[in-house]
Amino acid sequence: MGESGEGLGREGGLSTGMIDKIVSSVEAALADVSDGSTILVGGFGGAGVPEELIDALIAQGAKDLTIVNNNAGNGEVGVAALLKAGRVRKIVCSYPRLADGYVFEGLYRAGKIELELVPQGTLSERMRAAESARSTRPPVTAPISRKARKRG
Repeated sequence: MGESGEGLGREGGLSTGMIDKIVSSVEAALADVSDGSTILVGGFGGAGVPEELIDALIAQGAKDLTIVNNNAGNGEVGVAALLKAGRVRKIVCSYPRLADGYVFEGLYRAGKIELELVPQGTLSERMRAAESARSTRPPVTAPISRKARKRG
């Protein structure tokens, strides 16, 4: 939340209760990442991958990471750069084999990285369920029973 306790709502207007997640730098965004962390990486294929954050993570030095992503990286940028730097112990993804996924393939064939292959829908549901477990209130998608409505 901002200093006033307000944040921008979906319509662009101010609303209370919003959490301000803006940080001053990529280094500040990665301050809590330590050895052995699990990191969810956005993007689909090569589109939308936060390459600047990944480059900063490499510079930051955390190792033995578990990366959760749609795939196991393309070429030598993004997730593939993290793999090439030797920072990843395990990757959880739904599509590890890409035409230019040679970094992952080499590590996997050499037994230097663990792979957990998960169907795309299951992967996204695991992420949703994990966030729901962290929340103190039920997720928006949770059905509310008639009994709970009467109490509430």
